[in-house]
Amino acid sequence: MHVEEQFTPKTWPESPERATLEGKNKFLGFWFFLGGETVLFASLFATYLALKDKVPSKDSIISTDIFDLKLAFIMTMLLLTSSITSVYAIYHMKNFHFKKMQAWLLITVLLGLAFLGCEIYEFWHYTHEYGFGFTTSAFSSAFYTLVGFHGGHVIFGLGWIIALMVRNANRGLSLYNAPKFYLASLYWHFIDVVWVFIFTVVYLMGMV
Repeated sequence: MHVEEQFTPKTWPESPERATLEGKNKFLGFWFFLGGETVLFASLFATYLALKDKVPSKDSIISTDIFDLKLAFIMTMLLLTSSITSVYAIYHMKNFHFKKMQAWLLITVLLGLAFLGCEIYEFWHYTHEYGFGFTTSAFSSAFYTLVGFHGGHVIFGLGWIIALMVRNANRGLSLYNAPKFYLASLYWHFIDVVWVFIFTVVYLMGMV
């Protein structure tokens, strides 16, 4: 049963995302899901580390030839900033300020879209300027799989947040949708943490 009670900032629970049994069950399912995602990314990282030096010949393209560290840093700042804006959104959710929450979520989405735009440009640049395609080498396949898979998760996270914003635009906050907003924010933080590892393992280590 959906919880559609009328609340005010004074009567709104301190932790609305866990105020109902349904909300607590959502948390449990989410952590199981996140555990599977962690194992999946760990496998992709292990594969990348095993294949990052596997190129056909000495003249083949390697990471130091193509990686744009400045662009990767900009992408990192975009995602880290979006993580901060999502924190502000949840802060306003906990204080029963629906419009402010929506505004900060919108900023989060825009930052996420900017990140995706940079990633699409990066892939296009590597492919057209250097001929560094998915099948160029084992290294390129591992790179595009890891970074592209993360990009797919960014798309999924953005779709999740946008769907929640649109679906609840005229409904306001309730104990039914509060856990959904909170879990979407947690998922977004997970995406950001994974990118920090990608920036470190792929880009920083790749320039050494």
